[in-house]
Amino acid sequence: MICDMETETPLVSRKHSGGEKTMLQKWQKREISNFDYLMYLNTLAGRSYNDYMQYPVFPWVLADYHSETLNLTNPHTFRDLSKPMGAQTIERKRKFIQRYNEVEKSEGDLSAQCHYCTHYSSAIIVASYLVRLEPFTQTFCSLQGGSFDVADRMFHSVRSTWESASRDNMSDVRELIPEFFYLPEFLTNANHFELGCMQDGTVLGDVQLPPWADGDPHKFILLHRQALESDYVSAHLHRWIDLIFGHKQHGSAAVEAVNTYHPYFYGDKMDLNKIKDPLIKSTILGFISNFGQIPKQLFTKPHPSRNAQGKSSSGRETVLSLHSSGILPPFVSSLQNLKLSPVTIKDNPKGAIGHIVYTEKGILAVEKNKVLIPPLWSKTFCWGFEDLTCCFRNYGSEKNVTTFECMADWGKCLCAVCPSATTIITSGTSSVVCVWEISLVKDKVRHLKLRQALYGHTQAVTCLAASVTYSIFVSGSDDRTCIIWDLNRLTYINQLPAHGASLCSVAINNSTSDIISCAGSYLYLWTVNGQLLASVNTSCSPESCIVCCCFAEVLDWDTRSIIITGSTDGVVRLWKTEYTNIPDQAAGLRLQKGMMEEPGNMGNKHGKHLVLCRELNPSLALTGKPSKTSPAVTALAVSRNSSKLLVGDDWGRICCWSMDG
Repeated sequence: MICDMETETPLVSRKHSGGEKTMLQKWQKREISNFDYLMYLNTLAGRSYNDYMQYPVFPWVLADYHSETLNLTNPHTFRDLSKPMGAQTIERKRKFIQRYNEVEKSEGDLSAQCHYCTHYSSAIIVASYLVRLEPFTQTFCSLQGGSFDVADRMFHSVRSTWESASRDNMSDVRELIPEFFYLPEFLTNANHFELGCMQDGTVLGDVQLPPWADGDPHKFILLHRQALESDYVSAHLHRWIDLIFGHKQHGSAAVEAVNTYHPYFYGDKMDLNKIKDPLIKSTILGFISNFGQIPKQLFTKPHPSRNAQGKSSSGRETVLSLHSSGILPPFVSSLQNLKLSPVTIKDNPKGAIGHIVYTEKGILAVEKNKVLIPPLWSKTFCWGFEDLTCCFRNYGSEKNVTTFECMADWGKCLCAVCPSATTIITSGTSSVVCVWEISLVKDKVRHLKLRQALYGHTQAVTCLAASVTYSIFVSGSDDRTCIIWDLNRLTYINQLPAHGASLCSVAINNSTSDIISCAGSYLYLWTVNGQLLASVNTSCSPESCIVCCCFAEVLDWDTRSIIITGSTDGVVRLWKTEYTNIPDQAAGLRLQKGMMEEPGNMGNKHGKHLVLCRELNPSLALTGKPSKTSPAVTALAVSRNSSKLLVGDDWGRICCWSMDG
């Protein structure tokens, strides 16, 4: 698709009219992130995760890989996004211009005249970046003739790779891939592959990270993503888009920008069907396969810039959904200002709250042993009856719509989760996790069919959580384990290490896929791959236990989400994840409140720590005076924009805290 410019307003082809312009406007208004916009452009230009030769391409955004701390307010921290990797230094740029001119003088073949005979994205570049992860390990070895490359040529250091691509190596002009901004796992050699030994004796293992990452891949990804979303990159990213997807991709503008590549790289400019010689055609295809392909051109005129932070296209102040490094999202920055606001609920529950849903039409809530069914939330699934049956009811009605006895074969149901309108997951005393398929006919439940019984726990399953976004669900048990299951294939994926007590609550972050598990008064934060990121004892009292938990997903890319817990002591606690260089910083805050720390379960040095940032007491907020016997907090929910926190307790009461009061 080609775009044109009139009065600096991008025009799109009729075929894609509307969508492209809408995404551009969203990006300009900062309604979507730089990452999302780049992924959109890559997709539009034919780049795909399914094709190594046309893998999504992302820019190097930083030039500082040597400082102890990363200063995202200093322009010198960043790469020059207006220039390709071959022109990042004056001397390097001069040499590539000289190469371009020498081809014209010596050969006289203008069709082969170019600055670069290698490409910024190719199958081998992608596989080399991801070589520590399967299936990319096998792909890399296959491309290398069956074995790993010479150790000194392997991707082993972020700094040395930047220096090679921006300064030292005239054959290296590589850019980055999306994983550099969201996937810390590709930086570690968790599979213990024998990658070889460098000439200086260094054994290759994990990727060497810049000093400002403190040796922590998660911190590197967080800071690197912050750099991508920073004000500097936002103000200059359109210039890089001009080079890769825009008017400087080829032609006179590309020559002037020192941005021309071998003609074979321009796949949309070459018609292979016109080449009759099979040997020449095979040579060209092999060349493209080895060295990469230029994305399809999307723009023929300069790409417009992004609006300045805090300004809409009309120049008026606007509330932004994205925030620069150092500027906290509204929910995070307003934690101390959360105020109790009135709650209006249709059909107030008559017992302990079990499930709360915040919808555009209002707040819905049901008692324990009930769960609302998405996406309309007009029906509830109910369990916990003496005869072990279950039933479906219309929301707000005591009348049973349909009753089923099939669950009785699997013991007493203790928990259930409903990820979609056609799927319910249940478990309980039998220790078996059952996945059921709901059959709806004219909005009435006709059948409840067992799709799969999943075995893995040895004692009663006490809690469940599901994420349609990541197609996983998690079960926690009295056997002190958590199991991660595949929601599509209904198979076992992974098991989290044993906890110190029976599991009482679990939750999944739909933005990052991180998992929180609660056992007794302890809160644990895990990656989806089972790596413990941090843990904390949430209680001042040994008698207090966590009952429920949830995430407040403050940014779609920031892993420092707010974690909320509700306990038997009637207190709601809000936790934030922070990177600290002092291992005991989080512990110190807890000790001030008389909390206990489980040995060996603090955040790792230079890693994440869970820091208590706010406590809310529903009983105190509702009555205005402290109570010796506050009811347990039994349910939590956060609105989609994280502006409201809903809390339900054991007495059937619901409170709402909001940023705007």
